Amino acid sequence: MSNTFLIADTHFGHANILTFKKGDGTPLRPSFANIHEHDEYLIYVWNLTVKQSDKVYHLGDVGFKNFSALSRVLDRLNGTKVLIKGNHDGFKLSQYAQNFKDVRASHQLDKFLLTHIPIHPDSLSRWRGNIHGHMHSYTLPDDRYINVSVEQLDDYAPIDFESIRERYK
Repeated sequence: MSNTFLIADTHFGHANILTFKKGDGTPLRPSFANIHEHDEYLIYVWNLTVKQSDKVYHLGDVGFKNFSALSRVLDRLNGTKVLIKGNHDGFKLSQYAQNFKDVRASHQLDKFLLTHIPIHPDSLSRWRGNIHGHMHSYTLPDDRYINVSVEQLDDYAPIDFESIRERYK
């Protein structure tokens, strides 16, 4: 049986992500000496969590390398991948189609809306919640928003959709 997972803001190949700070001035991703170590660790925890038969919705800002380098990273990740494009996902659709089964602006999954950037609260009444990325270490003070940026996830690993669904039963 396959499972469905969610993750956002991996920023593969984006060396400057290691210099970003949280609001309190502490490093956003303190565990990594360099971007190679960062990328290898994210690949490792992804593949520990996700089986080849699983599906992963990547909610944007997947990577910043030249596309051939990013594609080599994506080829190493388990699962069937769907990209919900983020504000930093600027490669051509034909390029993303090499590694993702589908590329979308948003997607509805069991009455949850998947986006990269959180939607306006006035638009949220049609869904159980908005699963999003973009905000990294920040969260919105409204339980209908679920931030799946890697900084919000246990050990930077994709989160099982079933755990989110259970939370909202």
